[in-house]
Amino acid sequence: MKDDVSFLIEAAKKAAGNAYAPYSNYHVGAALLLNDGGIVTGANFENASYGMTLCAETIAIAKASSDGQMDKIIAIAVAGGPAGKIAMGDAVTPCGRCRQIIKEVADVTKRDIPVHCVHANGHHTYKLSELLPNAFGPSNLA
Repeated sequence: MKDDVSFLIEAAKKAAGNAYAPYSNYHVGAALLLNDGGIVTGANFENASYGMTLCAETIAIAKASSDGQMDKIIAIAVAGGPAGKIAMGDAVTPCGRCRQIIKEVADVTKRDIPVHCVHANGHHTYKLSELLPNAFGPSNLA
């Protein structure tokens, strides 16, 4: 199994190169590590109607889900920045919507998913519970 965080981070950086971000010029890539060593990636996809924009994390998780692999997700890496300058500034952390999407994965997998957020000097790792304390999830609907 590929357990090397640097490999996952490189996959996120590479995915950011596939972003469609003509409005913000801010490219984000996400990479999901699966428990079998597989990697699923996604890149942000902007839309002229800004609210229709899709984040990299959401796209990657939707891809994993549509391939029947959501329950295999064990870690996430997120990298971004202005086109051509990925991971040159502050750490990229998932937006609130993406944190909620990751929460759904955490509930399905029963894991406090580690999220590796890339910045200019490396990365910082957070557990989802740190990024989204007191989260709303499926158990709130029971």
